[in-house]
Amino acid sequence: MEKISIVIPCYNEEECIKIYYEKMEEVVSKLPTEFEYVFVNDGSQDKTLALMKELASLNSNVRYISFSRNFGKEAAIYAGLKEAKGDYVGLMDVDLQDPPSLLLDMYKGIKEEGYDCVASRRVTRKGEPVIRSFFARLFYKIINKISDANITDGARDFRLMTRPMVDAIISMAEKDRFSKGIFGWVGFDIKWLEYENIDRVAGHTKWSFKKLLKYALGGIEDFSSVPLKINLFFTALAFVSTLGLGTWMIVYAILGKYIPLLLSISSVISLFSMFIFIGLAVISAYIKKIYKESKGRPIYIIKNTNNIHKKMG
Repeated sequence: MEKISIVIPCYNEEECIKIYYEKMEEVVSKLPTEFEYVFVNDGSQDKTLALMKELASLNSNVRYISFSRNFGKEAAIYAGLKEAKGDYVGLMDVDLQDPPSLLLDMYKGIKEEGYDCVASRRVTRKGEPVIRSFFARLFYKIINKISDANITDGARDFRLMTRPMVDAIISMAEKDRFSKGIFGWVGFDIKWLEYENIDRVAGHTKWSFKKLLKYALGGIEDFSSVPLKINLFFTALAFVSTLGLGTWMIVYAILGKYIPLLLSISSVISLFSMFIFIGLAVISAYIKKIYKESKGRPIYIIKNTNNIHKKMG
């Protein structure tokens, strides 16, 4: 019989785990397949791991991975996908902002309609801060214009994928991961299921505006070289502008016209420095990524697990 695996990354989610499992079981009972849960504990400081162990001791279809520290959600997603054994593999948050009932439609979309992936997207951002919504929409517009990663506005991680698509995602073993970009970059036929925004069932979000901004900038760096091209343009502009300003100063000096020395020197230095510092900031961001990739460190380290023998990935 075919099997569905669902990967659930968790970080300090003790309030959600049992509620999530109960709600999911209502849906799982309606699926004509075997089913397994792959919980990934991303270095939680609360009782998240203890609750995973409790569920695993009572249910043979519950597996868990626990990291040695907090490696981030992207590492948790990658670890879960690597360890999932199903013919179809899903990804889902534990806070129930993703309606479990959609899993039935996802399976139908793959099995009966022939899609490689059925994913979910929010059609509204009701309840979300206005500033966050504005920048989120802006991010999707920018990254789709400057990269070859097709990222749908409002896309959630919640999705069900065929084994070939999962294997393609796993093959991209980069250290700095941006899953939304990877999902789009690998291609495959995707169907989108839309739903209204839903509040968390319990607990609170771990994504601050600062973290989201850092994540978004990392995604742009991962999937676009446009910032480097813009940097090249502004560097050339700085050179031409500085050369022009210097020529203008020399011509004025030859003609005997007065130019305040301090003003002229500071103008040249300020203009050139501004473009140079911006350029260095852009280049350093890409160099940092190259440095991280070159060190060859594992994406995650497993400290505790059941039925899984790998300790690093």
